[in-house]
Amino acid sequence: MPEQQKEVRDLQEGSYVMIDGAPVEINSYSTAKPGKHGSAKARVEGRGVFDDKKRNFSQPVDAKIQVPIIDRKQGQVVSTSGDDAQIMDLETYETFTMRQPEDADLSPDDEIEYLEFEGQRKIVRS
Repeated sequence: MPEQQKEVRDLQEGSYVMIDGAPVEINSYSTAKPGKHGSAKARVEGRGVFDDKKRNFSQPVDAKIQVPIIDRKQGQVVSTSGDDAQIMDLETYETFTMRQPEDADLSPDDEIEYLEFEGQRKIVRS
């Protein structure tokens, strides 16, 4: 699995973390002061990278958490058909089909940037 462990205190907004087995981009990170017998707690909120679902958790700042290693890659649009786009990876020349983002208007020869994690892919910039 392409993941590593980090302490919760090392997380930052905009970075990625695993919540409920899914990679999530952190939108909000806040800490609460330690109580009389406890350690400081962190509350992390984020949105799923590939499924866009809101997720959150609260844990002590010294707890360990899984952090996904998400690859950022370059691709080129080969063709489009409805909501799908045929993409060629510019490094490996592998071709595959991906769903186009709703706000994107892709056409052949456009270069895109996409995220990849454990077989899941998402276009992030076109």
